[in-house]
Amino acid sequence: MIGAQFNGSELNQKTIFDHPTGLFVLFFTEMWERFSYYGMRAILVLFLTSSIMNEGWGWEREDALVLYGWYTGLVYFTPLIGGILADKFLGYRNATVMGAFIMALGHGSMALEYYADAFFFLGIGLLIIGNGLFKPNISSIVGQLYKDDDIRKDGAYTIFYMGINAGAFLGILLCGYLGEKVGWHWGFGLAGIFMFFGMLQFYYAQEIFGSIGLKPEKKAKNSEEKVKTPITSVEWDRISVILVFSAATIFFWWAFEQAGGSMTIFANDYTERNLTGESATIFKTVNTIITIVPMAVITYVLYKLFQNIFQKYFISNFFLGTSFVIIWGIVIWMIDNEFSQEATEIPASWFSVLNSLFIILFAPVFSKIWASKYNPSGPIKFSIGLILLGLGFGFLAYGSMSIPYGAQTASVSIFWLVFAYLFHTLGELCVSPVGLSYVSKLAPVRLVGLMFGFWLLSSFFANLIGGVTGSYINVISEKAGLSGFFLIFTLIPVGAGIIMFLLNGFLKKRMHGFN
Repeated sequence: MIGAQFNGSELNQKTIFDHPTGLFVLFFTEMWERFSYYGMRAILVLFLTSSIMNEGWGWEREDALVLYGWYTGLVYFTPLIGGILADKFLGYRNATVMGAFIMALGHGSMALEYYADAFFFLGIGLLIIGNGLFKPNISSIVGQLYKDDDIRKDGAYTIFYMGINAGAFLGILLCGYLGEKVGWHWGFGLAGIFMFFGMLQFYYAQEIFGSIGLKPEKKAKNSEEKVKTPITSVEWDRISVILVFSAATIFFWWAFEQAGGSMTIFANDYTERNLTGESATIFKTVNTIITIVPMAVITYVLYKLFQNIFQKYFISNFFLGTSFVIIWGIVIWMIDNEFSQEATEIPASWFSVLNSLFIILFAPVFSKIWASKYNPSGPIKFSIGLILLGLGFGFLAYGSMSIPYGAQTASVSIFWLVFAYLFHTLGELCVSPVGLSYVSKLAPVRLVGLMFGFWLLSSFFANLIGGVTGSYINVISEKAGLSGFFLIFTLIPVGAGIIMFLLNGFLKKRMHGFN
């Protein structure tokens, strides 16, 4: 479209917060996908280690954390295959819809674990396959909404990341609450419902992207670039930077993804979660505020999207609006249920909400910084992120010093987890959305899906190794205490951050201007 400031259809030229409307279609699609993923992940280890009397499976910590590592790892391995399929055959949009539908089936299958164990494992398999088709390709569409030289791309990925964390926030909060308070299969089932809503919302609004993400052969008819060209030396240099960034993220996510594993066990078994009297009232009030305020902000974003596309894409917005009505209903029920009781027990999964909450609060600040004169280079952002992550685990290591070696339970303050999640979040904002943006900018257009696949492949190794490392929590805590266990996750990320700082000049040269 000649003279258009963004790629995509004419309607995509309308803006919301100075970004194309299509970005917010992707925002809500990704939000519901992350709702389902993080909602299920929040209760996975708790379900597996919960006693049979509590409708869990009664697994040992070691076994549950190894399965957790394989699951969270494989959902990042399959995007490599999904990226290739989209680049060569399906197109990004078809792959996104197919992946979302398969994941919805997976969550539905897990909800049936109450009737047969086989449904649980079938659901895990479907989620792994569906994520492979969905994850790399929706991220690819985000980058292609913008012109190559548009400085708003970094900010776009930060906004997109807010959608990720809005979904994670609601998923952990609501699926976790239903899973722990009502029944595990209720938590699994709720995740599937909103994955289905997310798929429908995207499917009925995808024309807003114009030719972006179409099947490769169809796109070729509308494109002037029909001749395949070899990868140039400059492109190879930029690809090498993507690979270095991918290696750095292994160290980051290896530690960060303890959130759903060893940190969840720490919250469940070693943190004082039973509150009475004034403490219970304060928690209920704070929990209400941190639930209602983000919900109100996200609903306002929904309203802005409706203003731009409601008439053109009514069916899409109908499903999106319906999903919000349901979510508000569950939120109000949860708050009313909590205030009807004098005492309260904080769900172990609740602490994972803090990461998403801090993302929602701080993402706009980081987006402004990245768009200002204070914007550091990519390697420096990675360095800062890794060091902040390590410091977060430093709080847990210090807070665990009073726990005896080999102890299976304790009651330390909840604030050690709060501080840890705060620093982890600040580090995440320096690494993950920025990394997505650099992959989009540095990757050759014809290989962008594959490059996103490799980017996510690094998370496969990180999650798998992280799960295996976490499974040694009992062994390590018996010899060095929980403090020693968390100190491992302090020192290694800090060391990796220092190395990235030293590589800054070398990597900037190989970016050839994209620094």
